[in-house]
Amino acid sequence: MFSKSLYIRGLQCPKSLWLKKKKPEVLEQSSQSQINLFVSGQNVGILAQSLFPNGKTIDFEGSTFDEKIKQTQEWLLGEEALIYEATFCFDGVLVMVDILQNNQGKLTLYEVKSSTGIKEVYYDDLALQVYVLKGLGYEVEGAYIIHIDNQYVFDETLEVEKLFKQVSVYDEILRRLRKIPHQIQKFKEMLQGNEPQIPIGLQCFSPYECDGVEYCWRKQAKIPQYSVFDLAYLKMEEKFKLYHQGVIRIDEIENEQSFSYKQKIQIQGEKTQQKHIDLPQIKNFIKSLRYPIYHLDFETFQQAVPQWRGISPYQQIPFQYSIHIDYGNGRVEHREFLAKEGEDPRYALAQSLVDDIPKGVMTMAYNMAFEKGVIAKLAREFEDLREPLLGIADCMIDLMKPFESKAYYDPKMKGKHSIKNVLPSLVLQMEDAYKNLSLIHHGGEAMEVFPRLHLMPEAMREEYKKALLAYCELDTLAMVKVLEKLREVAD
Repeated sequence: MFSKSLYIRGLQCPKSLWLKKKKPEVLEQSSQSQINLFVSGQNVGILAQSLFPNGKTIDFEGSTFDEKIKQTQEWLLGEEALIYEATFCFDGVLVMVDILQNNQGKLTLYEVKSSTGIKEVYYDDLALQVYVLKGLGYEVEGAYIIHIDNQYVFDETLEVEKLFKQVSVYDEILRRLRKIPHQIQKFKEMLQGNEPQIPIGLQCFSPYECDGVEYCWRKQAKIPQYSVFDLAYLKMEEKFKLYHQGVIRIDEIENEQSFSYKQKIQIQGEKTQQKHIDLPQIKNFIKSLRYPIYHLDFETFQQAVPQWRGISPYQQIPFQYSIHIDYGNGRVEHREFLAKEGEDPRYALAQSLVDDIPKGVMTMAYNMAFEKGVIAKLAREFEDLREPLLGIADCMIDLMKPFESKAYYDPKMKGKHSIKNVLPSLVLQMEDAYKNLSLIHHGGEAMEVFPRLHLMPEAMREEYKKALLAYCELDTLAMVKVLEKLREVAD
């Protein structure tokens, strides 16, 4: 049986489809973040059903696909007006329709997506569903994609009709239908043969990153972990041009003329294994500082479906911060905030922030555009804290600047300038600092854990809260240590 997901996989790369069906053990397992994203998508799909209330649901668990198909047929014969997860099979292709509207035998399909817009791949997804229904002889009169409207702002209660946008795509779907039978036949024939010899290419990452990258890139194409594909600020098309010219390692690049200033620094760093230090630029940065410096780092999370006043879908919601106060003479103080789980964290965090950071002091962030963006949103939402919050943002300086500009570059950074790449190259004793943390090792884990804290058993919740505090504290401690090393370089 052939599913929607297999069809979409095959369109992206026939080899990926073959591996999924014939050699699944070489594919990477889904990460926890991917699983969480899938669950979030399911929840959004269920919520969208309330746009079309009083339908009947084909339960995914507890029955075979044949039983789901039979149940769908019975409900349609009984002129059921709305069916959720209606299941059909035609020519060996199985589809489940998120929301199926039945108007006296004329069917309209609704595909629900948790994204904030329509992607090209969604058309192919829905076209396959229409192809199956038409193949079974049903009259299809419409096809819609339902997606989240990121301009929606939650007020007192959730307004589902405003949260979602419904977009008719039937004309585009009809244009794609005639290609589907030929495409399916090609896939079926391909699956009868040996593993397709398809070289790595742009298809490995579009529309989704393939779970076969490790197998195809590392094992078959022998692409090392660090290669020309890690050249910063270079389009993927240009990286593949180098690859097809036989250039795999960065130190194999001979003609550097076409590369930018920053790329040349990365290339030269790999060839010589020497640091690049622009001393005048670093000294100017150090001279711009005034103490005490309040090193600040936020942790945030997002909600596809907002649940608190003033929140839009996928808005960054701050729930935690760490501050290291650097007096410039070796004396350092630490302050921190972690919101109470299960509640809107924003006002308590904003109030704590203005209490912790005095007016007019210099605040330092790493990639300050993010921190300033968070503060700006808080200032718009809470008028009583607006002035001190904007004051904090106005006195902010970016520690990332010397590294993003390549004023300081070490080959160990491998073309990147995040704090996690910079720290090990400047502060050797902290090389494994993030690896040695318990439970939370990066921001992605932090943003996934916090929204689930209130659902955890108490003992587990307390362990995760400790881990969140330790992780965020390390981010600002890392900034202190990196700045110390920059000062040493400037001296």
